[in-house]
Amino acid sequence: MSKAIAILVPLVALGLGGTAGADSTTVFEGKAVTEQALIEALTPPVRMRSIKVQRESSGETRSAPAAHLLITFDFDSADLSADAKGLVDKLGRALNTQPLTEFSFTVEGHADPRGTPEYNVRLSQARAESVLRYLVAQHGISERRLRAVGKGSTEPLNKAVESAPENRRVTVVTVQE
Repeated sequence: MSKAIAILVPLVALGLGGTAGADSTTVFEGKAVTEQALIEALTPPVRMRSIKVQRESSGETRSAPAAHLLITFDFDSADLSADAKGLVDKLGRALNTQPLTEFSFTVEGHADPRGTPEYNVRLSQARAESVLRYLVAQHGISERRLRAVGKGSTEPLNKAVESAPENRRVTVVTVQE
C-alpha cells in the first residue's frame, strides 16, 4: 500500500476536489500545509486489505489516494525557492515524527510537457533529487528512507492546462513493504 503527497513552488489550490482541470486528489495549500496534515496524509491506514484506487492521470493503481502539497518549480528549473524550502521544511519535520519514521518514501518528480520526453524525465529527476537532497541535508533524513524518481510529463495534475505550474511538481509517496 502507498499514500502520496506531491510537492510544487507557488501554492495553487486547496480542496478535496483538487485543482481545476485536475483529477479528484486532495490538494494542500497555505494554512492547510501543516506538519499534522502531512503526517495524516502520509500515514498508511491500519492494516487494510488491498484496496486499489485508480489514478486517472496515468491509469496506474495505487493502494491509497494521493494528497498533494503543491510546490511548483519555475519553468525549466529544479531549484527550490525560499517559499518551497519552507514547505519542504514542514515535510521534513513531519517525516521525522512518529509514525512516519518507520517508513520509506519515493520522491517523484514531474514536469509539464513543453520539453522533449527525454528532457522532461531528466528535469523531473533533478526536481526529485533537489527535494531529496534538501530533506537529507536540512532534516537529517536518512538517504536509505528516500528514493528519487523522474516521471517526466506522464502524470499531469492539470490536464486542461498542460503548462500549469501544478504539473511541475514533486510527489512524495509512502512506501510500505
